[in-house]
Amino acid sequence: MPLDGATMHDRVTELVEIKDTILRGVPQATETQHAKGKLTVRQRLDLLYDEGTFTEIEPLRRHRATGFGLEDRRPHTDGVVTGWGLVNGRTVFSFAHDFRIFGGALGEAHAAKIHKIMDLALAAGAPLVSLNDGAGARIQEGVSALAGYGGIFERNTRASGVIPQISVMLGPCAGGAAYSPALTDFVFMVRETSQMFITGPDVVRAVTGEEITQNGLGGADVHAETSGVAHFAYDDEQTCLEEVRYLLSLLPANNREMPPSAAGGDPVDRRCEEVLSLVPLDGSRPYDMRAVIEEIVDDGELMEIHGGWAKSVICTFARLGGQVVGIVANQPLSSAGVLDIHSSEKAARFVQMCDSFNVPLVTLVDVPGFLPGVGQEHGGIIRHGAKLLYAYCNATVPRIQVILRKAYGGAYIVMDSRSIGADLSFAWPTNEIAVMGAEGAANVVFRRQIAAADDPDEMRVQLVKEYKAELMHPYYAAERGLVDDVIDPADTRRVLISSLAMLKAKHATLPARKHGNPPL
Repeated sequence: MPLDGATMHDRVTELVEIKDTILRGVPQATETQHAKGKLTVRQRLDLLYDEGTFTEIEPLRRHRATGFGLEDRRPHTDGVVTGWGLVNGRTVFSFAHDFRIFGGALGEAHAAKIHKIMDLALAAGAPLVSLNDGAGARIQEGVSALAGYGGIFERNTRASGVIPQISVMLGPCAGGAAYSPALTDFVFMVRETSQMFITGPDVVRAVTGEEITQNGLGGADVHAETSGVAHFAYDDEQTCLEEVRYLLSLLPANNREMPPSAAGGDPVDRRCEEVLSLVPLDGSRPYDMRAVIEEIVDDGELMEIHGGWAKSVICTFARLGGQVVGIVANQPLSSAGVLDIHSSEKAARFVQMCDSFNVPLVTLVDVPGFLPGVGQEHGGIIRHGAKLLYAYCNATVPRIQVILRKAYGGAYIVMDSRSIGADLSFAWPTNEIAVMGAEGAANVVFRRQIAAADDPDEMRVQLVKEYKAELMHPYYAAERGLVDDVIDPADTRRVLISSLAMLKAKHATLPARKHGNPPL
Protein backbone atom coordinates (compact mmCIF):
# COMPACT_ATOMS: atom_id res chain seq x y z
CA MET A 1 0.00 0.00 0.00
CA PRO A 2 1.42 3.48 -0.88
CA LEU A 3 2.93 5.41 2.04
CA ASP A 4 0.27 8.10 1.75
CA GLY A 5 -2.44 5.50 2.24
CA ALA A 6 -4.04 6.16 -1.18
CA THR A 7 -5.74 3.34 -3.08
CA MET A 8 -5.98 2.65 -6.80
CA HIS A 9 -9.48 4.11 -6.73
CA ASP A 10 -8.08 7.29 -5.20
CA ARG A 11 -5.49 7.56 -7.94
CA VAL A 12 -8.11 7.04 -10.65
CA THR A 13 -10.33 9.69 -9.07
CA GLU A 14 -7.39 12.10 -9.05
CA LEU A 15 -6.69 11.37 -12.74
CA VAL A 16 -10.32 11.94 -13.66
CA GLU A 17 -10.34 15.28 -11.86
CA ILE A 18 -7.16 16.42 -13.62
CA LYS A 19 -8.51 15.46 -17.04
CA ASP A 20 -11.86 17.08 -16.35
CA THR A 21 -10.04 20.30 -15.47
CA ILE A 22 -8.07 20.09 -18.71
CA LEU A 23 -11.24 19.56 -20.76
CA ARG A 24 -13.10 22.43 -19.09
CA GLY A 25 -10.28 24.95 -19.39
CA VAL A 26 -10.38 28.31 -17.68
CA PRO A 27 -13.93 29.72 -17.93
CA GLN A 28 -12.78 33.33 -18.29
CA ALA A 29 -10.41 32.41 -21.12
CA THR A 30 -13.22 30.50 -22.83
CA GLU A 31 -15.52 33.52 -22.58
CA THR A 32 -12.82 35.72 -24.10
CA GLN A 33 -12.38 33.26 -26.98
CA HIS A 34 -16.12 33.23 -27.66
CA ALA A 35 -16.27 37.03 -27.44
CA LYS A 36 -13.85 37.16 -30.36
CA GLY A 37 -16.26 35.07 -32.43
CA LYS A 38 -14.04 31.98 -32.16
CA LEU A 39 -14.72 28.46 -30.93
CA THR A 40 -12.53 26.74 -28.36
CA VAL A 41 -10.04 24.14 -29.47
CA ARG A 42 -12.19 21.22 -28.30
CA GLN A 43 -15.32 22.59 -29.92
CA ARG A 44 -13.39 22.71 -33.17
CA LEU A 45 -12.19 19.14 -32.79
CA ASP A 46 -15.79 18.04 -32.14
CA LEU A 47 -16.78 19.58 -35.47
CA LEU A 48 -13.88 18.01 -37.35
CA TYR A 49 -14.17 14.43 -36.09
CA ASP A 50 -16.94 11.84 -36.10
CA GLU A 51 -18.66 11.98 -32.74
CA GLY A 52 -16.77 10.35 -29.90
CA THR A 53 -13.81 9.15 -31.99
CA PHE A 54 -11.05 11.62 -31.06
CA THR A 55 -8.18 10.17 -29.01
CA GLU A 56 -5.92 12.76 -27.40
CA ILE A 57 -2.26 12.09 -26.62
CA GLU A 58 0.01 13.92 -24.21
CA PRO A 59 -2.76 15.93 -22.54
CA LEU A 60 -0.66 16.01 -19.36
CA ARG A 61 2.39 17.52 -21.05
CA ARG A 62 3.75 20.69 -19.37
CA HIS A 63 6.69 22.90 -20.25
CA ARG A 64 9.97 22.86 -18.29
CA ALA A 65 11.02 26.43 -19.06
CA THR A 66 12.04 28.88 -16.34
CA GLY A 67 12.44 32.63 -16.20
CA PHE A 68 10.08 35.49 -16.99
CA GLY A 69 7.52 33.90 -14.66
CA LEU A 70 7.11 30.74 -16.73
CA GLU A 71 7.98 28.48 -13.80
CA ASP A 72 4.78 29.66 -12.12
CA ARG A 73 2.60 29.02 -15.18
CA ARG A 74 2.70 25.38 -16.24
CA PRO A 75 -0.75 24.47 -17.60
CA HIS A 76 -1.41 21.00 -18.95
CA THR A 77 -1.35 20.52 -22.77
CA ASP A 78 1.03 23.55 -23.03
CA GLY A 79 -1.40 25.20 -25.45
CA VAL A 80 -1.81 22.52 -28.11
CA VAL A 81 -4.13 19.50 -28.36
CA THR A 82 -2.85 16.55 -30.39
CA GLY A 83 -4.39 13.22 -31.34
CA TRP A 84 -6.28 11.23 -33.92
CA GLY A 85 -9.82 10.14 -34.69
CA LEU A 86 -12.19 9.28 -37.51
CA VAL A 87 -13.46 11.61 -40.22
CA ASN A 88 -16.17 9.93 -42.29
CA GLY A 89 -14.96 6.67 -40.76
CA ARG A 90 -11.32 7.10 -41.80
CA THR A 91 -8.33 7.83 -39.54
CA VAL A 92 -7.09 11.42 -39.49
CA PHE A 93 -4.42 12.98 -37.23
CA SER A 94 -4.44 16.56 -36.03
CA PHE A 95 -2.87 19.18 -33.83
CA ALA A 96 -4.86 22.18 -32.69
CA HIS A 97 -3.64 25.32 -30.97
CA ASP A 98 -5.44 26.41 -27.80
CA PHE A 99 -5.37 30.23 -27.83
CA ARG A 100 -6.58 30.28 -24.22
CA ILE A 101 -3.17 29.01 -23.07
CA PHE A 102 -0.21 31.32 -23.78
CA GLY A 103 -2.16 32.65 -26.77
CA GLY A 104 -1.41 29.35 -28.51
CA ALA A 105 2.27 30.39 -28.72
CA LEU A 106 4.75 27.65 -29.50
CA GLY A 107 7.39 26.61 -26.96
CA GLU A 108 9.65 23.58 -26.65
CA ALA A 109 7.07 21.20 -25.12
CA HIS A 110 4.34 22.51 -27.42
CA ALA A 111 6.55 21.83 -30.46
CA ALA A 112 7.51 18.36 -29.20
CA LYS A 113 3.84 17.39 -29.11
CA ILE A 114 3.35 18.57 -32.69
CA HIS A 115 6.48 16.73 -33.84
CA LYS A 116 5.15 13.54 -32.22
CA ILE A 117 1.75 13.67 -33.93
CA MET A 118 3.30 14.53 -37.30
CA ASP A 119 5.63 11.53 -37.01
CA LEU A 120 2.69 9.29 -36.10
CA ALA A 121 0.63 10.53 -39.06
CA LEU A 122 3.48 9.80 -41.47
CA ALA A 123 4.16 6.38 -39.93
CA ALA A 124 0.47 5.43 -40.02
CA GLY A 125 -0.03 6.81 -43.54
CA ALA A 126 -2.99 9.03 -42.65
CA PRO A 127 -3.89 12.69 -43.35
CA LEU A 128 -2.79 15.46 -41.00
CA VAL A 129 -5.01 18.46 -40.23
CA SER A 130 -3.67 21.44 -38.28
CA LEU A 131 -6.07 23.86 -36.60
CA ASN A 132 -4.04 27.03 -36.33
CA ASP A 133 -4.84 29.73 -33.76
CA GLY A 134 -1.56 30.85 -32.24
CA ALA A 135 0.52 33.91 -31.51
CA GLY A 136 3.71 32.51 -33.02
CA ALA A 137 6.89 31.63 -31.13
CA ARG A 138 6.86 31.85 -27.33
CA ILE A 139 9.26 34.73 -26.85
CA GLN A 140 10.17 33.73 -23.29
CA GLU A 141 11.65 30.45 -24.56
CA GLY A 142 13.87 32.08 -27.16
CA VAL A 143 15.73 29.92 -29.62
CA SER A 144 14.10 26.72 -28.33
CA ALA A 145 10.83 27.94 -29.80
CA LEU A 146 12.48 28.72 -33.14
CA ALA A 147 14.03 25.25 -33.24
CA GLY A 148 10.55 23.83 -32.64
CA TYR A 149 9.30 25.53 -35.78
CA GLY A 150 12.24 24.17 -37.73
CA GLY A 151 11.22 20.65 -36.73
CA ILE A 152 7.68 21.29 -37.96
CA PHE A 153 8.87 22.63 -41.32
CA GLU A 154 11.19 19.67 -41.84
CA ARG A 155 8.32 17.25 -41.15
CA ASN A 156 5.94 19.17 -43.43
CA THR A 157 8.47 18.77 -46.21
CA ARG A 158 9.13 15.09 -45.51
CA ALA A 159 5.38 14.35 -45.53
CA SER A 160 4.76 16.34 -48.73
CA GLY A 161 3.31 14.09 -51.41
CA VAL A 162 3.12 11.18 -48.95
CA ILE A 163 0.09 12.09 -46.83
CA PRO A 164 -2.42 14.89 -47.38
CA GLN A 165 -1.68 17.90 -45.17
CA ILE A 166 -4.42 20.45 -44.52
CA SER A 167 -3.97 23.73 -42.63
CA VAL A 168 -7.05 25.40 -41.16
CA MET A 169 -6.47 29.01 -40.12
CA LEU A 170 -8.83 29.91 -37.27
CA GLY A 171 -6.93 32.81 -35.72
CA PRO A 172 -3.65 34.69 -36.14
CA CYS A 173 -0.60 33.11 -37.75
CA ALA A 174 2.37 35.46 -37.91
CA GLY A 175 6.08 35.39 -38.62
CA GLY A 176 7.83 32.10 -39.27
CA ALA A 177 4.72 30.20 -38.16
CA ALA A 178 3.10 31.06 -41.51
CA TYR A 179 5.57 28.90 -43.39
CA SER A 180 4.12 25.64 -42.10
CA PRO A 181 0.70 26.24 -43.72
CA ALA A 182 2.49 27.37 -46.89
CA LEU A 183 4.22 23.99 -47.05
CA THR A 184 0.96 22.02 -46.79
CA ASP A 185 -1.37 20.92 -49.58
CA PHE A 186 -4.42 23.04 -48.70
CA VAL A 187 -5.04 26.16 -46.63
CA PHE A 188 -8.50 27.04 -45.28
CA MET A 189 -9.24 30.45 -43.73
CA VAL A 190 -12.16 32.08 -41.88
CA ARG A 191 -13.07 35.67 -42.66
CA GLU A 192 -12.53 38.35 -40.01
CA THR A 193 -10.95 36.02 -37.41
CA SER A 194 -7.96 34.48 -39.21
CA GLN A 195 -4.90 36.28 -40.57
CA MET A 196 -1.53 35.25 -41.96
CA PHE A 197 1.49 37.50 -42.47
CA ILE A 198 5.24 37.47 -42.04
CA THR A 199 5.41 40.98 -40.57
CA GLY A 200 2.36 42.56 -38.95
CA PRO A 201 0.80 45.99 -39.52
CA ASP A 202 2.97 47.64 -36.84
CA VAL A 203 6.20 46.49 -38.48
CA VAL A 204 4.91 47.47 -41.93
CA ARG A 205 4.04 50.92 -40.62
CA ALA A 206 7.46 51.35 -38.98
CA VAL A 207 9.44 50.20 -42.01
CA THR A 208 7.43 51.49 -44.98
CA GLY A 209 5.05 54.01 -43.48
CA GLU A 210 2.04 52.13 -44.91
CA GLU A 211 -1.12 52.04 -42.81
CA ILE A 212 -3.09 48.80 -43.00
CA THR A 213 -5.26 46.60 -40.79
CA GLN A 214 -4.55 42.97 -39.94
CA ASN A 215 -7.31 41.77 -42.26
CA GLY A 216 -6.23 44.17 -44.98
CA LEU A 217 -2.69 42.81 -44.76
CA GLY A 218 -3.32 39.11 -44.36
CA GLY A 219 -7.02 38.33 -44.02
CA ALA A 220 -8.88 35.45 -45.61
CA ASP A 221 -10.05 37.29 -48.73
CA VAL A 222 -6.61 38.81 -49.30
CA HIS A 223 -5.02 35.37 -49.38
CA ALA A 224 -7.88 33.70 -51.26
CA GLU A 225 -8.11 36.36 -54.00
CA THR A 226 -4.86 38.34 -54.15
CA SER A 227 -1.87 36.39 -52.87
CA GLY A 228 -3.09 32.86 -53.61
CA VAL A 229 -1.83 31.63 -50.21
CA ALA A 230 -5.28 30.35 -49.17
CA HIS A 231 -7.25 27.83 -51.21
CA PHE A 232 -10.59 28.39 -49.43
CA ALA A 233 -12.23 31.19 -47.41
CA TYR A 234 -15.44 30.88 -45.39
CA ASP A 235 -17.60 33.09 -43.21
CA ASP A 236 -17.64 30.89 -40.11
CA GLU A 237 -15.73 28.06 -38.46
CA GLN A 238 -18.57 25.54 -38.69
CA THR A 239 -18.83 25.81 -42.48
CA CYS A 240 -15.06 25.79 -42.80
CA LEU A 241 -14.66 22.55 -40.86
CA GLU A 242 -17.56 20.92 -42.72
CA GLU A 243 -15.71 21.64 -45.96
CA VAL A 244 -12.49 20.21 -44.52
CA ARG A 245 -14.40 16.99 -43.84
CA TYR A 246 -15.71 17.00 -47.41
CA LEU A 247 -12.24 17.52 -48.87
CA LEU A 248 -10.93 14.60 -46.82
CA SER A 249 -13.68 12.41 -48.34
CA LEU A 250 -12.15 13.07 -51.78
CA LEU A 251 -8.53 12.31 -50.88
CA PRO A 252 -6.72 9.02 -50.29
CA ALA A 253 -5.15 8.39 -46.89
CA ASN A 254 -1.69 8.43 -48.47
CA ASN A 255 0.19 8.18 -51.77
CA ARG A 256 -0.05 4.38 -51.83
CA GLU A 257 -3.82 4.36 -51.99
CA MET A 258 -6.42 5.46 -54.53
CA PRO A 259 -8.99 8.15 -53.71
CA PRO A 260 -12.18 6.69 -52.21
CA SER A 261 -14.85 5.89 -54.78
CA ALA A 262 -18.52 6.50 -54.13
CA ALA A 263 -21.46 4.95 -55.92
CA GLY A 264 -24.03 7.52 -56.96
CA GLY A 265 -27.29 7.70 -58.84
CA ASP A 266 -26.04 9.70 -61.82
CA PRO A 267 -26.03 7.33 -64.84
CA VAL A 268 -22.60 6.87 -66.40
CA ASP A 269 -24.09 6.99 -69.88
CA ARG A 270 -26.16 10.12 -69.29
CA ARG A 271 -26.05 12.40 -72.33
CA CYS A 272 -25.11 16.01 -71.61
CA GLU A 273 -27.38 17.76 -74.10
CA GLU A 274 -27.17 21.02 -72.14
CA VAL A 275 -23.53 21.61 -73.15
CA LEU A 276 -24.62 22.10 -76.76
CA SER A 277 -26.33 25.33 -75.77
CA LEU A 278 -23.81 26.36 -73.09
CA VAL A 279 -20.84 26.69 -75.47
CA PRO A 280 -21.20 29.19 -78.36
CA LEU A 281 -19.90 28.16 -81.77
CA ASP A 282 -18.17 31.54 -82.15
CA GLY A 283 -14.77 31.16 -80.47
CA SER A 284 -14.69 34.83 -79.49
CA ARG A 285 -17.84 34.64 -77.37
CA PRO A 286 -17.42 33.92 -73.64
CA TYR A 287 -19.29 31.30 -71.60
CA ASP A 288 -19.04 29.81 -68.13
CA MET A 289 -16.80 26.73 -68.18
CA ARG A 290 -17.92 25.94 -64.63
CA ALA A 291 -21.45 25.32 -65.94
CA VAL A 292 -20.02 22.90 -68.52
CA ILE A 293 -18.14 21.00 -65.83
CA GLU A 294 -21.23 20.83 -63.61
CA GLU A 295 -23.19 19.33 -66.49
CA ILE A 296 -20.59 16.63 -67.10
CA VAL A 297 -19.64 15.44 -63.59
CA ASP A 298 -21.63 13.34 -61.13
CA ASP A 299 -24.65 15.23 -59.76
CA GLY A 300 -23.08 18.58 -60.70
CA GLU A 301 -20.94 18.52 -57.53
CA LEU A 302 -17.57 20.30 -57.51
CA MET A 303 -15.00 21.34 -54.93
CA GLU A 304 -13.13 24.16 -56.61
CA ILE A 305 -9.58 24.90 -55.44
CA HIS A 306 -8.39 28.54 -55.38
CA GLY A 307 -11.77 29.61 -56.73
CA GLY A 308 -11.13 33.29 -56.00
CA TRP A 309 -7.59 33.52 -57.38
CA ALA A 310 -6.28 33.40 -60.96
CA LYS A 311 -9.78 32.98 -62.31
CA SER A 312 -8.85 32.40 -65.96
CA VAL A 313 -8.26 28.74 -65.08
CA ILE A 314 -10.49 26.44 -63.03
CA CYS A 315 -9.02 23.72 -60.82
CA THR A 316 -11.58 21.50 -59.16
CA PHE A 317 -12.23 18.09 -57.68
CA ALA A 318 -15.29 16.19 -58.85
CA ARG A 319 -16.44 12.63 -59.46
CA LEU A 320 -17.03 10.85 -62.74
CA GLY A 321 -18.78 7.51 -62.40
CA GLY A 322 -18.01 7.66 -58.67
CA GLN A 323 -14.27 8.09 -59.24
CA VAL A 324 -12.55 11.22 -57.94
CA VAL A 325 -10.88 13.29 -60.67
CA GLY A 326 -9.00 16.56 -60.79
CA ILE A 327 -10.24 18.89 -63.54
CA VAL A 328 -8.16 21.70 -65.01
CA ALA A 329 -10.08 23.96 -67.37
CA ASN A 330 -9.69 27.33 -69.05
CA GLN A 331 -12.41 29.81 -68.02
CA PRO A 332 -13.51 31.97 -71.02
CA LEU A 333 -15.45 34.26 -68.65
CA SER A 334 -12.17 35.56 -67.22
CA SER A 335 -9.66 37.17 -69.62
CA ALA A 336 -10.95 34.85 -72.38
CA GLY A 337 -9.35 31.90 -70.55
CA VAL A 338 -5.75 32.92 -71.22
CA LEU A 339 -2.85 31.46 -69.29
CA ASP A 340 -0.87 34.04 -67.31
CA ILE A 341 1.65 33.95 -64.47
CA HIS A 342 -0.84 33.25 -61.70
CA SER A 343 -3.09 30.82 -63.57
CA SER A 344 -0.04 28.82 -64.67
CA GLU A 345 1.15 28.57 -61.05
CA LYS A 346 -2.31 27.67 -59.81
CA ALA A 347 -2.80 24.89 -62.35
CA ALA A 348 0.76 23.56 -61.93
CA ARG A 349 0.38 23.13 -58.16
CA PHE A 350 -2.99 21.42 -58.62
CA VAL A 351 -1.60 19.01 -61.22
CA GLN A 352 1.32 18.15 -58.93
CA MET A 353 -1.01 17.55 -55.99
CA CYS A 354 -3.31 15.30 -58.03
CA ASP A 355 -0.35 13.32 -59.30
CA SER A 356 1.02 12.94 -55.77
CA PHE A 357 -2.21 11.38 -54.53
CA ASN A 358 -3.23 9.25 -57.52
CA VAL A 359 -6.06 11.50 -58.70
CA PRO A 360 -6.65 11.17 -62.48
CA LEU A 361 -6.52 14.42 -64.47
CA VAL A 362 -9.09 15.70 -66.95
CA THR A 363 -8.12 18.85 -68.87
CA LEU A 364 -10.80 20.89 -70.65
CA VAL A 365 -9.21 23.22 -73.19
CA ASP A 366 -10.46 26.50 -74.63
CA VAL A 367 -7.36 28.69 -74.58
CA PRO A 368 -6.37 31.57 -76.89
CA GLY A 369 -2.76 31.50 -75.71
CA PHE A 370 -0.55 33.05 -73.05
CA LEU A 371 -1.34 36.59 -71.95
CA PRO A 372 0.88 39.05 -73.86
CA GLY A 373 2.37 42.16 -72.28
CA VAL A 374 5.50 43.71 -70.85
CA GLY A 375 4.35 43.02 -67.29
CA GLN A 376 3.90 39.32 -68.00
CA GLU A 377 7.24 38.97 -69.79
CA HIS A 378 9.17 40.89 -67.14
CA GLY A 379 7.31 38.98 -64.44
CA GLY A 380 8.63 35.71 -65.81
CA ILE A 381 5.74 34.21 -67.75
CA ILE A 382 8.28 31.90 -69.43
CA ARG A 383 9.37 30.23 -66.22
CA HIS A 384 5.88 30.33 -64.67
CA GLY A 385 4.32 28.79 -67.76
CA ALA A 386 7.08 26.19 -67.67
CA LYS A 387 5.89 25.17 -64.19
CA LEU A 388 2.62 23.94 -65.68
CA LEU A 389 4.42 22.24 -68.53
CA TYR A 390 6.77 20.52 -66.06
CA ALA A 391 3.89 19.42 -63.83
CA TYR A 392 2.00 17.75 -66.67
CA CYS A 393 5.08 16.13 -68.19
CA ASN A 394 6.00 14.73 -64.77
CA ALA A 395 2.54 13.36 -63.98
CA THR A 396 2.03 9.61 -64.22
CA VAL A 397 -1.68 9.42 -63.30
CA PRO A 398 -4.27 8.86 -66.04
CA ARG A 399 -4.49 12.05 -68.14
CA ILE A 400 -7.28 12.90 -70.57
CA GLN A 401 -7.54 16.08 -72.64
CA VAL A 402 -10.77 17.41 -74.18
CA ILE A 403 -10.55 20.37 -76.59
CA LEU A 404 -13.80 22.32 -76.71
CA ARG A 405 -12.95 25.27 -78.98
CA LYS A 406 -9.70 27.25 -79.24
CA ALA A 407 -6.32 25.65 -78.57
CA TYR A 408 -3.66 28.00 -79.86
CA GLY A 409 0.12 28.02 -79.77
CA GLY A 410 2.20 27.06 -76.78
CA ALA A 411 -0.87 27.18 -74.53
CA TYR A 412 -2.34 24.23 -76.48
CA ILE A 413 0.80 22.22 -75.82
CA VAL A 414 0.95 23.15 -72.14
CA MET A 415 -2.70 22.22 -71.51
CA ASP A 416 -1.81 18.51 -71.53
CA SER A 417 -1.65 17.82 -75.24
CA ARG A 418 -0.84 14.37 -76.60
CA SER A 419 2.67 15.58 -77.40
CA ILE A 420 3.53 16.00 -73.70
CA GLY A 421 2.09 12.70 -72.58
CA ALA A 422 -1.70 12.84 -72.30
CA ASP A 423 -3.02 9.28 -72.53
CA LEU A 424 -6.03 10.30 -74.58
CA SER A 425 -7.10 13.46 -76.39
CA PHE A 426 -10.65 14.12 -77.54
CA ALA A 427 -12.07 17.13 -79.33
CA TRP A 428 -15.47 18.59 -79.96
CA PRO A 429 -16.40 19.38 -83.58
CA THR A 430 -15.97 23.07 -82.66
CA ASN A 431 -12.24 22.68 -81.97
CA GLU A 432 -9.63 24.95 -83.56
CA ILE A 433 -6.06 23.74 -82.94
CA ALA A 434 -3.44 25.99 -84.49
CA VAL A 435 -0.26 27.94 -83.92
CA MET A 436 -2.39 31.06 -83.56
CA GLY A 437 -5.79 32.43 -84.53
CA ALA A 438 -6.64 32.54 -88.22
CA GLU A 439 -6.60 36.34 -88.41
CA GLY A 440 -3.16 36.62 -86.85
CA ALA A 441 -1.82 33.75 -88.94
CA ALA A 442 -3.10 35.27 -92.18
CA ASN A 443 -1.49 38.61 -91.37
CA VAL A 444 1.87 36.85 -90.96
CA VAL A 445 1.72 34.26 -93.74
CA PHE A 446 0.00 36.39 -96.39
CA ARG A 447 1.20 39.87 -95.47
CA ARG A 448 2.70 40.53 -98.92
CA GLN A 449 -0.42 39.42 -100.81
CA ILE A 450 -2.60 41.52 -98.51
CA ALA A 451 -0.39 44.58 -98.88
CA ALA A 452 -0.30 44.24 -102.68
CA ALA A 453 -4.05 43.71 -103.11
CA ASP A 454 -6.30 46.42 -104.51
CA ASP A 455 -8.61 45.85 -101.53
CA PRO A 456 -6.45 44.64 -98.62
CA ASP A 457 -9.43 44.16 -96.29
CA GLU A 458 -11.30 41.96 -98.74
CA MET A 459 -8.14 40.00 -99.50
CA ARG A 460 -7.52 39.47 -95.77
CA VAL A 461 -11.04 38.10 -95.25
CA GLN A 462 -10.62 35.72 -98.18
CA LEU A 463 -7.22 34.47 -97.04
CA VAL A 464 -8.44 33.99 -93.46
CA LYS A 465 -11.20 31.74 -94.79
CA GLU A 466 -8.70 29.77 -96.84
CA TYR A 467 -6.36 29.36 -93.86
CA LYS A 468 -9.20 28.12 -91.66
CA ALA A 469 -10.40 25.70 -94.30
CA GLU A 470 -6.90 24.29 -94.86
CA LEU A 471 -5.36 24.18 -91.39
CA MET A 472 -8.03 24.83 -88.77
CA HIS A 473 -10.92 22.57 -89.62
CA PRO A 474 -12.05 20.37 -86.71
CA TYR A 475 -10.60 17.15 -88.15
CA TYR A 476 -7.11 18.40 -89.02
CA ALA A 477 -5.49 17.21 -85.77
CA ALA A 478 -7.48 13.95 -85.77
CA GLU A 479 -6.27 13.17 -89.28
CA ARG A 480 -2.69 13.41 -87.99
CA GLY A 481 -3.24 11.34 -84.86
CA LEU A 482 -2.86 14.27 -82.44
CA VAL A 483 -6.48 13.86 -81.33
CA ASP A 484 -7.82 10.36 -80.68
CA ASP A 485 -11.38 11.16 -81.72
CA VAL A 486 -13.78 13.98 -82.44
CA ILE A 487 -16.82 13.38 -80.25
CA ASP A 488 -20.37 14.61 -79.83
CA PRO A 489 -20.16 17.10 -76.92
CA ALA A 490 -23.21 15.46 -75.34
CA ASP A 491 -21.21 12.22 -75.10
CA THR A 492 -18.34 13.82 -73.16
CA ARG A 493 -19.38 12.36 -69.80
CA ARG A 494 -19.74 8.83 -71.17
CA VAL A 495 -16.45 9.00 -73.06
CA LEU A 496 -14.54 10.29 -70.03
CA ILE A 497 -15.95 7.66 -67.66
CA SER A 498 -15.25 4.86 -70.13
CA SER A 499 -11.70 6.13 -70.72
CA LEU A 500 -10.97 6.49 -67.00
CA ALA A 501 -12.16 2.93 -66.41
CA MET A 502 -9.76 1.70 -69.09
CA LEU A 503 -6.89 3.68 -67.56
CA LYS A 504 -7.62 2.68 -63.97
CA ALA A 505 -4.74 0.22 -63.85
CA LYS A 506 -2.29 2.52 -65.65
CA HIS A 507 1.28 2.05 -64.47
CA ALA A 508 4.00 4.47 -65.45
CA THR A 509 7.40 5.16 -63.93
CA LEU A 510 9.81 8.05 -64.22
CA PRO A 511 13.58 7.67 -64.69
CA ALA A 512 15.51 6.98 -61.48
CA ARG A 513 16.60 10.26 -59.90
CA LYS A 514 16.86 11.95 -56.55
CA HIS A 515 14.28 14.53 -57.63
CA GLY A 516 13.62 16.83 -60.56
CA ASN A 517 14.59 20.48 -60.75
CA PRO A 518 11.37 22.28 -61.73
CA PRO A 519 11.29 25.93 -62.80
CA LEU A 520 11.03 28.41 -59.94
